[in-house]
Amino acid sequence: MTSDDLAMTPQDKDDVLAAEYVLGVLDLPERLSVETRAKTDTAFAARITAWENRLADLNGGFAEAPAPNLLPQIEARLFGTPAPRRRPLFGWLAGAIAAAAVAIAAVALLVPPAPAPLVATLGAEADPLRFEARHDGQTLVVTRVAGTPAPAGQVQELWIIAPDAAPVSLGLLTDAPLAVAYPDTPEGWTLAVSLEPEGGSPTGAPTGPVLAAGTITDL
Repeated sequence: MTSDDLAMTPQDKDDVLAAEYVLGVLDLPERLSVETRAKTDTAFAARITAWENRLADLNGGFAEAPAPNLLPQIEARLFGTPAPRRRPLFGWLAGAIAAAAVAIAAVALLVPPAPAPLVATLGAEADPLRFEARHDGQTLVVTRVAGTPAPAGQVQELWIIAPDAAPVSLGLLTDAPLAVAYPDTPEGWTLAVSLEPEGGSPTGAPTGPVLAAGTITDL
C-alpha cells in the first residue's frame, strides 16, 4: 500500500474506478464487477454517469472515416469453408486479451488525454449500428458510437480476422468500450461484430449474423 493509497478516501477510490470504467481501461472481470455494483449502488452509478458526461465531447473534433461495404466478403470468410492453413500468430493474442491496460494517474485528473488515433470504422456512417476502433500504440479500444446493445439473452462479440486465417474473438462488447492490449495495428486485417448467445459464441467461432465490420488501417 503506498502513501497515495492511504491518502485516498473511499469516495476518491470510487471516483477513480468509475473513471477507469468509462475510459474502458478495466479488464473483463473488473468491468463486470463495476456493472453489477452500479445496478444496486445509485451513488456509484451517478459517478459513472458524471464521467460519461465529462468525456462525452472527446470525439466531437474527429471526422467520420468512410468505410467500404465489406459485409458480403466478411460473411463468406466467417461462415464459409475454413481456410486450409492458419498462421501461427495468435499465441500471443490470447494472453494479450487478458492483460491490464493503462491506469489513471490521480483523482485530480481534470483534462483527459486526447483520443487515440482512429484505425477502423465498423459499419457505414448511415448504418444504425456502428463501432470505432482506436489504437494508442499499445491498446486497441473498440467503442459503440451508434446503436444499442444486443437484446436480452444475446451479446455482441468482437472478432479479428487475419488474411487466410480463422476469426479470433477479442471479447464481448457492452456499453463500455472494449480495451485489448495490442502491441501493433495489423494493417489490412478485419474487425467484425457478430450477434451471439449470452456469454459469447459456444463454438469459438462466429455463429450469428455479422452486425458490422471494417478493415484496420495502420496510421
